[in-house]
Amino acid sequence: MSSSEEDLFRSIASSHFFKELEKEIGDYSEKENILLEYEMHVYDLLQEEESMNEEALYDVLVDRLGTPKELAAMWKQETSITPKKTQWLFVLLNIAIFIGGILLTISYNAFDWDLVEYLWEVLSDARFLVILVYMLFWALLGYEIGKEFGQGGYKLLRKTFAFSILPNIGFMYLVVFKFIPYEWFGSLLSVRFIMICIFCTIILYPISWVGYRWGRRASI
Repeated sequence: MSSSEEDLFRSIASSHFFKELEKEIGDYSEKENILLEYEMHVYDLLQEEESMNEEALYDVLVDRLGTPKELAAMWKQETSITPKKTQWLFVLLNIAIFIGGILLTISYNAFDWDLVEYLWEVLSDARFLVILVYMLFWALLGYEIGKEFGQGGYKLLRKTFAFSILPNIGFMYLVVFKFIPYEWFGSLLSVRFIMICIFCTIILYPISWVGYRWGRRASI
């Protein structure tokens, strides 16, 4: 690198835009790499417009790249999303759904609460809508993984699905082999409805896979 190029990079690094960007990023391990990447953008820009002054440079950078605050927020958001966090987010959400269902069932059978009885009746009448929403949850799982991790997210999708499906399989086992009393669910657990639930469980992975493909395409 020539001395003129070194001087140019020093002037870029000391500019108002980069001082603001460095401040917004804060104490972050990848700060130097982030700043270096944007320095290269600015260097290319200055090569096109050699006579550009400090004020004009700032306005063009904000117009093309965004404000320093927006750039820092974008980087922090991207680096906060990891495969492990995504996996456990959906696993815990699925577990939370099951725990909510268990608590509602116990409350309905053990306590005479008007609100619980009302919720139970609403969910019983809309049980097929509940199934549809739950299937959309699995499609969202695949979509988010495909969107955030692209082609490399397929392995994560399989692992996340395997962990998340365990409560479903465990509950179906308890119901089919009558470890859970049928009378707890009244007319909700008809043979027809149980068969529909089994079928829907079987197609959950294809639904997640379609969501993953859709998300992967959206990320391109």
